[in-house]
Amino acid sequence: MQKKRVLITDHAHPHLAQGLIRFGYEVVEQPAISMDEVRQVIGQYQGVVINSKIRMDQAMIDSAVRLEFIARLGSGLEIIDRAAARKKHIAVFSAPEGNCNAVAEHALGMLLCLANHLLRADRQVRHFSWHREMNRGWEIAGRTVGIVGMGHTGCAFARKLEGMGVRVVGHDLYNRDWVNRLPWVREVDATTIRREADILSLHLPLSEETRHYVDKAYLSGCRQGVVLINTSRGQCIHTADLVEALESGMVRGACLDVFELEKPDRQLEEAEEVYRHLHQMEQVVLSPHVAGWTVESLQRIADVLVEKIGDWIQKGNDSEKSL
Repeated sequence: MQKKRVLITDHAHPHLAQGLIRFGYEVVEQPAISMDEVRQVIGQYQGVVINSKIRMDQAMIDSAVRLEFIARLGSGLEIIDRAAARKKHIAVFSAPEGNCNAVAEHALGMLLCLANHLLRADRQVRHFSWHREMNRGWEIAGRTVGIVGMGHTGCAFARKLEGMGVRVVGHDLYNRDWVNRLPWVREVDATTIRREADILSLHLPLSEETRHYVDKAYLSGCRQGVVLINTSRGQCIHTADLVEALESGMVRGACLDVFELEKPDRQLEEAEEVYRHLHQMEQVVLSPHVAGWTVESLQRIADVLVEKIGDWIQKGNDSEKSL
């Protein structure tokens, strides 16, 4: 009897392939495979493991005539047409538990870097310049940190803040599972969190509801001089509106790991002036969508997916028992 096959389309920890092989699958690893190449071969596979470069849209799912499951290396499910997958009884797995701590640590690191002018100070010292007063920082203790989106990463960020002397408020329109588990975080509504937070951290999935969630109107309801952190999805922020708010001082600073346009060539082609302004600003800390990319999270994501797929197999491949 021919083994079922799984295609891994991006770099993954060896634990993932090893686990799938234990479950009886034949594993094909092609981390450099393109979207077009996946379309050509997806019909041969019962499972596929994807990251952000591969989108399991309606057309891809229609081509995947043998597909039984889709596994996402990480958390963002906007790259999967979940309705189409559900219609075809294809199970969908993600692993937000695997990289939420990495994202939380990165967000906190960016915030502390911004508050203490570490990027500028580092550059100056490397050039034998010594400017202590210019680089006088500000402390986060005593301030209010608002967390928008209290899923795995939002809760992980809240745990990092416990004991740091900050007041933490959280808002999630749909999820309240965290309320009793994080007693130091006060649940507030969307208006209150903007009104009270000195620092706002976004931990939102991307959907039509959250696209451009932070725009000029949203920022007008925030405290003057708010600091914005985004390690979730770049499209949750209207970049031009944020740049304008940074220039006016309405927003004191920003820590951005994600962007509306994440490839430099696309940035230059589609929004050159906006990104040029953003990149020149001293009051921003930027990183290339790596908040969840640590040595530990690479392994943890693999382990989470192996555990979830193993449970799904034990339960009889029920597509309703996924995620």
